[in-house]
Amino acid sequence: MTDPQETPAGLTEVRFRSDVTVELVKSSAADADVLFAARVSTAGEQSLAEVGSDAERSAGLINYLMRDRHGSPFEHNSFTFFVSAPIFVFREFMRHRAGFCLAGDTVIALENNSGLRYTTIADLYRRWHVGVDDQMSESRGGVTWNERAARWQAQAGYQGKNHHLGLFENRVEAETAVATFRSENPPTRRRLLASAKRNQVRCFNEETLRPQRARILDVIESGAKPLLRLETETGLVLRCSKDHSIFTPDGWRKAGELAAGDYVFGAGFAGVPSQATVPPSLRSGIGVWTSMQRNRLIGPVDRCYRCGDLFDRDELVLDHVVPVAEDLKRALDLDNLAPCCADCHRQKTNLEQALANRGGKTAAAVPHRLVLVEDDGVEMTYDLSVEGPWHNFLANGIVVHNSYNEESGRYRRLEPVFYLPGADRKLVQQGKPGRYVFVDGTAEQQKLVDEATRAVCTSAYRAYLEMLEARVAREVARGVLPVSIYSSMYATCNARALMHFLSLRTKREDSAFPSFPQREIEMVAERMEEVFAEAMPLTYAAFNRNGRVAP
Repeated sequence: MTDPQETPAGLTEVRFRSDVTVELVKSSAADADVLFAARVSTAGEQSLAEVGSDAERSAGLINYLMRDRHGSPFEHNSFTFFVSAPIFVFREFMRHRAGFCLAGDTVIALENNSGLRYTTIADLYRRWHVGVDDQMSESRGGVTWNERAARWQAQAGYQGKNHHLGLFENRVEAETAVATFRSENPPTRRRLLASAKRNQVRCFNEETLRPQRARILDVIESGAKPLLRLETETGLVLRCSKDHSIFTPDGWRKAGELAAGDYVFGAGFAGVPSQATVPPSLRSGIGVWTSMQRNRLIGPVDRCYRCGDLFDRDELVLDHVVPVAEDLKRALDLDNLAPCCADCHRQKTNLEQALANRGGKTAAAVPHRLVLVEDDGVEMTYDLSVEGPWHNFLANGIVVHNSYNEESGRYRRLEPVFYLPGADRKLVQQGKPGRYVFVDGTAEQQKLVDEATRAVCTSAYRAYLEMLEARVAREVARGVLPVSIYSSMYATCNARALMHFLSLRTKREDSAFPSFPQREIEMVAERMEEVFAEAMPLTYAAFNRNGRVAP
C-alpha cells in the first residue's frame, strides 16, 4: 500500500509503503534438473528418458541427495527474482550467502596499534550483534533496625545508587524484600559492545603480500552448511564451506577446488634486505619526489592504509608500502604510495630501521602446502565483510576472502519511497537477545512510530535533495538517508543457494537449526519459498523432511 505524504514546497512527494515486492523474473528450475544431474554419471544421456518415469523412485533419490548432503545436483537450475524493499532488508540479504562461510571456532586475527589479538568468529558475532555478559558487583545493603521508626528497614545498593525498599514489622518481611529486589536486578546483564564495531582485522596486500589492516563492516551468521577441512603441512587448519575463496599463488580459488599438494597463502615471514645498499643521495631524492606527490595522492580527509582511521591531510604522510630498500624499482611507483597516520608510520619505520643494518624477517603472506582436504560435517557458519581495497582477512592463519561488497545509489538519485511499519507489524520485543518474541504494540506506540518515521524521512530526503542541488556527489549526499528508503535489485540463485537462504530467513518449528529472522526479510523469503515450492515440489518436500538444511 502507498500513502501520500505532504512535503515542503518544491520537493518531490515522499511516499510510504508497508510491504515488499518479490516477483519471479525468469527461471529454469525443476526437479528434473536435480534428477538428471544425479543420474548422468551412471546413465549418461539415457538419464533424460528416465526422468519422471517413476515418481516414487524420483522422490526417493532427491531425498537421499538432500539427506546425505550431495549438493551439486541442486545447482543446475536458476531463479531470478526482482525485489523491491527497504535497504535494511538488502542488508539481511548480504548477511546470508550460499558460500563464503567459516566454522564458528575459526580464529580471526584482530589488529590495532598495540599489536595482534585473537578471537573466534562466533564470539565476535555474539559481541557484535547480541552483546556480552556485563559483570557487576552484587547488590549491596541489607536489613537494619531503625530506632526512630521502630521498624526493620530494607535497602539495597544497585548501579551506584542506594534503593530504600521500605519499613517492615518483622525482619523476615524485610529480608524477603531485599531478596526479591536482588532477584529482579541480577548482577549480570546483557549489553552490546560499541568497541566491537571498531575492530580491524589483519589483511594482506595482494600485490606485495605485506600485512595491513582492514576495518570490519559486519559479522554475518550464514546458516548451517556442509564444511571442508583443510590442513597444511605447517599445521594450519581451516574449516569452511566449499565455495569459500582462498588466496593461493595462482590467485583466488574455491576451497572445493583445492586438493592435497596445492598451496595456499597463510601467515608467515619473509626476508628483508639491508638498507645499506641504497645510497643516501638517492634516498634523499626519492624523499623529495615522494613529498611532491602528497597533495595529489592524499585527499583533504583520507584514510590511513594501515589502521583504517580517517585523518585530515596534514595528519598523514605518504608511505612506501613496500620499503625502498626492499624493492628499489618500486621507489617511484605511485601505486606503492599510500596515506599513513603518524602513529602507524612511526611503528612501521621503527620496525624497518631495526632490520636495516642486518636484514631480517618481517610478517608476510607465504605459501603453505596442503596435506588434507576432506568433508567435515554440517555446522552453523559465519563470515566477515571487510573494507577494501583488499577484501581479505586472516582466518586460522590462512588468507581468505570476505563475503560481500555492497552496491548503493552512487549513480542515480534515489526515489523518495520509505518503509512505514503497517498496523499488523508487531512492535515490542520480549525475551533474550537472539531469541526475541515480538508482540503487538499499543496504539500510542503505533502512533509514535508513524509520526516519527514520516517526520524523519521527509526531513532526510529534503536534506538529500538540497545537497544534490548544490552539486554534492550522490555518494556523499546519500549518507543522510535512513535505511528505510526503498531500493530494488535482481537476485539470481540456484535451488541450493535458495535453500540456504530460506533456512536462515524463515522461522519454522521443524527447522533443525532454529532461526529468528527480522519480519521484513521473512516477508521476502516467504514469497521466494512459494515460488520454490511450486517449481520444485519434490526438492521442496525433501528440504522440509530433512530439517530445512540445504545440502
